[in-house]
Amino acid sequence: MQHEQIRKLTGKNVLVTGGAGFIGSNLCEALLALNANVTCLDNFSTGHRKNIKEFLDNPNFTLIEGDIRDQETCKKAAIGHDYILHEAALGSVPRSINDPITSNEVNVSGFLNMLVAARDAEVKRFVYAASSSTYGDSEKLPKVEDEIGKPLSPYAITKYVNELYADIFHKSYGLHTIGLRYFNVFGRKQDPNGAYAAVIPKFVIQLMNHESPVINGDGTYSRDFTYIENVVQMNLLALTTENKEAINQVYNTAVGDRTNLLELTQLLKKYLSRYDAKIEYVEIIHGPNRAGDIPHSLASVEKAQDLLGYNPKFKIDSGLNEAVKWYWKHLQLKKVN
Repeated sequence: MQHEQIRKLTGKNVLVTGGAGFIGSNLCEALLALNANVTCLDNFSTGHRKNIKEFLDNPNFTLIEGDIRDQETCKKAAIGHDYILHEAALGSVPRSINDPITSNEVNVSGFLNMLVAARDAEVKRFVYAASSSTYGDSEKLPKVEDEIGKPLSPYAITKYVNELYADIFHKSYGLHTIGLRYFNVFGRKQDPNGAYAAVIPKFVIQLMNHESPVINGDGTYSRDFTYIENVVQMNLLALTTENKEAINQVYNTAVGDRTNLLELTQLLKKYLSRYDAKIEYVEIIHGPNRAGDIPHSLASVEKAQDLLGYNPKFKIDSGLNEAVKWYWKHLQLKKVN
């Protein structure tokens, strides 16, 4: 990472929406390590207090419990901040199919509330979580930022609308915006529980309990799984870049490599078996393909490398190794307690 560049965040005021979530809490941690002043805005609908518990005694950390669907909350939260990292959203394709109205309220209306708040507070930069789901039915690989297809879910529509709104706010009001299209992010603090848990933490806890993970389809669907440290790097680079050409852009936030679900499961079994040999023999079950899922996802990261200086440090194997270490430690502690 370009350490000299990101050190500029020392002493800066940064608002992280969704700061108690998986990605948001990791961003809060990284910013506090840089001695930035961090404000977390979260309504704890999907975020967890345990993710920010260690920050509460830090004098540089402030928690605002509130909902981005409330415009006044957004306006008050944004005042006095140099930068905003907008992570608050209702993720999950299946959730959006089951409840498109709430997904739209949070992901579109809430996003617009934050854009208005950022504009009115005259923040220097608004960096937001976009999504690889924006590529929709485009079959071209690797995914290149300016070539997308039609969305395949309400969630994908909401995230594409975010990009359109951000572009308009840049052109109409001069707000510096950067969107980061996340590709299957995983790592520490990602919730393994709940109906909409991501595949990696869900499979980890099932394997730890000697339960058979269920792969949707034949297991050949592939994803560009991206370890959290790569995502943190991208966010900090996006906040601090002085490259004018890099502003008002969207970037793939990924590794540039893909792994299918069968390969993923074998890697998880391999790393978890170091702690419990029985995990190697847990059977894998196959179920039907999931509605709204795209078969393959692979990102080109050239644009981020060229304009932001992005250099992903973790591939799937090293990232999974780190994630499994974290899960084994923390989920084992949970069992003991």
